[in-house]
Order: sequence, then C-alpha cells, then structure tokens
Amino acid sequence: MTQTLSLSSLLSLYFVLTIMALYLIPLSYWQLMVLRGKPMENPDGSVDDWHLQQILYGMAFADLFVAIPVNIIGIILVFINPLWGYYALALVSFWWLWTGVMSTSTSLRFEKPKINLMWFIIFPFGALVGGYYIIWTIIHFKQIFML
Repeated sequence: MTQTLSLSSLLSLYFVLTIMALYLIPLSYWQLMVLRGKPMENPDGSVDDWHLQQILYGMAFADLFVAIPVNIIGIILVFINPLWGYYALALVSFWWLWTGVMSTSTSLRFEKPKINLMWFIIFPFGALVGGYYIIWTIIHFKQIFML
C-alpha cells in the first residue's frame, strides 16, 4: 500500500513515525514514574501525583498498557502490514489528540503557566503529533484505505 504514496507523502509519514517514536521515550518514563507513585513536577507548577489525584493513575496506566504499546505496534505494522498499521496509528492518534488537548487546556486554565519549550513538549506536543497523523490520514485516505 505504501507503493501508491508519493515520495513526499512517504517522507511526511516517516517523519511523523519518527516523532511518535521519540515522543514515546520520555512519555513512557514519565508515566512509569507516576504509576510507581513518584510525584512528577510539571513545568507549569502542577504535580502529577496519583496520591492526590487518582485519575492520574488511570491515565498513566492507560498510556503504559494501551496507548504506548498500540503506538509501537502501529509503527512496526506500517512496515509489515501497512493497512493494520494505519488503523492502529489512527486510533492511538485520537488518544494523543484528546489527552494533549485535555492536559493543555487544564494547564492553561488552572495553572497559568510560563509557556516555554519544556511546557510545550509536556502538554500540547502530543496533541499536535496526533493531529498531524489524523490530518495526514485524511489527506491520504484514498491511497491508504481504499484497495
């Protein structure tokens, strides 16, 4: 299926796959620390501590045991069985978009952060990556999903 994509489409796909893979490294570490009970300070002054906010445990659990593995499997499947890889990445991209928007809006509303590079990577970056893949999928929908 990737044979029907132009060179620029393939390069943009490989770019977003690389960004996704690199994003998973710090996210995995961060969520593992939250799951283990270690309070993690955010760059906006808030703290991810599931002892104080139990919902953070569920979010860390969902990231570590659902979203991150599906993202890794999706990236691998793009090269083995592209159609299934595209499906998996589309699903997980909606997760990254939702969690990124939710955490960014919460940070802006309740913490009023100093917006810097670290804040950008922690909060809206995942939403941008998920949104980028969703837009890429919409643009290339006919080539990747229609046989």
